[in-house]
Amino acid sequence: MTEHVLRRLARVNRTLVFLVAAAVVFLGLFLPGIVGSAVLLVLAAGLLWLLTKTWPVTPPAARLPRVLILTLLIAVAAFKAS
Repeated sequence: MTEHVLRRLARVNRTLVFLVAAAVVFLGLFLPGIVGSAVLLVLAAGLLWLLTKTWPVTPPAARLPRVLILTLLIAVAAFKAS
């Protein structure tokens, strides 16, 4: 099933994916308290899953920024929850 999902994701327009992800981040930032935090954590969980599946084919120079962005997203969600 994972392979099927990854193949399907590979065919999606990258600009559309970026815009949807940005909209979800802004939604999570503007929703109040725990609801916004939950949205950000769900997004982080999806990105973490995707990162673990694509890690072997990710160039080493792109790994650190991806991990930093994911860490920042989780930190913002934790800050928002408190």
